[in-house]
Amino acid sequence: MRKVFQADLQQIGEELIDMSKLVAIAMDRAWESLANADVDMAQEVIAADAKIDFLQNQLDERAIDTLALQGPVASDLRMIVGSLRMSASLERMGDLARHLAQLTRLRFPNQAIPARIADTFAEMAKIDIQIAKEVGQLLETRDLAIARAIIELNHKLDALHASVFTVIADDAWDATAPTTVDVSLTSRYLERFGDHGVSVARKVTYLVTGEWDPAEF
Repeated sequence: MRKVFQADLQQIGEELIDMSKLVAIAMDRAWESLANADVDMAQEVIAADAKIDFLQNQLDERAIDTLALQGPVASDLRMIVGSLRMSASLERMGDLARHLAQLTRLRFPNQAIPARIADTFAEMAKIDIQIAKEVGQLLETRDLAIARAIIELNHKLDALHASVFTVIADDAWDATAPTTVDVSLTSRYLERFGDHGVSVARKVTYLVTGEWDPAEF
């Protein structure tokens, strides 16, 4: 029974890593679709989100079965409960990438993001893609230096997010109401993507140390 239990734990860990890789690809392609008004790529991102959802459901079912059948305690219990929460964060990251792709499709053939602010969003997307990749590395290695790097990347993302709202609140901003909404939502999607990456980093840190200190994040 112990061998079965360890195999289940390993499978749960591998499924989290698989989800993180799909999420990184989703954000990369979602941003490319938005930046280039590429509706075909946007549709691919939207369709691919079903795979992330499937993996989450599969992982959650496995974790719940393991809780019910094995009665884990201590660190193993933290691992399973933490995995359930991390899978939810990764699934949400996939949803946020899908939202970008849906915006591409909604505004096609026009660009959703004005050229004057496109560079800021390109930098935010770059950071998000890096966060997603770092999350995958963190899940594989449990190296807490990577967790701290994710936090630092998210601080940069938050600053860029704030700068977007400074721009659209300025008297010089003369974009239409729909464009202003698109810009606001896009910034929010990108910022929240990073927040969910931080959530995973916090949970991995807890699994490694057994200590929970939200003040550090």
